[in-house]
Amino acid sequence: MDKKILFNAGFFKHIRRYTMLIALVSIWLIFSFLTDGIFISPRNLSNLFVQTVAVAIIAIGMTLVIVTRNIDLSVGSVAALAGAVAAFLQVKMGWPTTSVIAAALIVGVLIGVWHGFWIAYRAVPAFIVTLASMMVFRGLVLGVTNGTTIAPLSDSFKAIGQSYVSPHLSALIGILVIVAYIFLDFNRRRQRIKYGFKVTRLPLEVLKLFLISSAIAGIFAIMIFNRGVHCAVLLVMVLALIFYFIAEHTVFGRQLYAIGGNPDAAELSGLNIKKSVMLLYVIFGALTAVSGLVLTARLNAATTSAGQGMELDVIAAAVIGGTSLMGGEGTIIGSVIGALIMASLDNGMSLMNTNITYQYIIKGLILLLAVWVDIATRNKA
Repeated sequence: MDKKILFNAGFFKHIRRYTMLIALVSIWLIFSFLTDGIFISPRNLSNLFVQTVAVAIIAIGMTLVIVTRNIDLSVGSVAALAGAVAAFLQVKMGWPTTSVIAAALIVGVLIGVWHGFWIAYRAVPAFIVTLASMMVFRGLVLGVTNGTTIAPLSDSFKAIGQSYVSPHLSALIGILVIVAYIFLDFNRRRQRIKYGFKVTRLPLEVLKLFLISSAIAGIFAIMIFNRGVHCAVLLVMVLALIFYFIAEHTVFGRQLYAIGGNPDAAELSGLNIKKSVMLLYVIFGALTAVSGLVLTARLNAATTSAGQGMELDVIAAAVIGGTSLMGGEGTIIGSVIGALIMASLDNGMSLMNTNITYQYIIKGLILLLAVWVDIATRNKA
């Protein structure tokens, strides 16, 4: 009986872990067939990675927010406001790029404090707080831009969202990423053996390393064959690694999972839930501002419509990536892959000239399906 339960739990855990990878590969194969290979071309895939950046950056933070059983519906408006403030200060006020970036990050942090205050210390539901903020900050975007597009930006600012690393340096970075992954995986395996935990059989472990290393090499090769690794894509990789470390290997990260898994038990064990949630929203506000800066730099303009609908893509990316809306479960890397899936759908349907009406319908149904799969697999496990 116990062995059967453990087998079922492990089985469904692996299904939830690898479903998104299977879905991503399937989507790529389908769109490659429907677009006569255009979708799978190095140029299009490289552009796809760049299109994923703004959503992926926010999805990294949204994962931890949802893990704590909270939500943020204002991310699109906050990203747009950070970008609008940056563009206004540079174009209208003549501020240098470094000062503009600092100002935008401060805006994000202050918004995070605002959200944290109401959610953590006034116990107002995150859904209501961030829904109100979505409208408030969208109004501020209109106020900062005066209802017009602010452009053009300086070359140094545009470099945030438009520059590339040289192909040779990109290849070196790719090799270092693969070597680092193999080293960390074997080190994790060694630690588990040392403390008597079960590990995967060595042949299977080697096969997994080979497949994942091949996938990493393929992704870098696609970008190298185009123009090299985009700096914004490199930024996502760095942020994903940083927040993966925070989530998996720091006290703060494990506290967030404990809060989401069982808030009552976390409080009884002495965790300061209010402080943790406040700090999380401050960090998330800064992360959303970074996304807004990248988006504005890539467009070379701050527009009144920037970030509209982004909250759907971000939440869908996190949920598709394995983050449970019930709290306590989710991975950073999974959410990045989820963002890539959402961007792939947008890109593929655009290449097929799919009507925007059907694009929204399909994305909404996919979000519903992802939540259903999460609930179904969790119950069975």
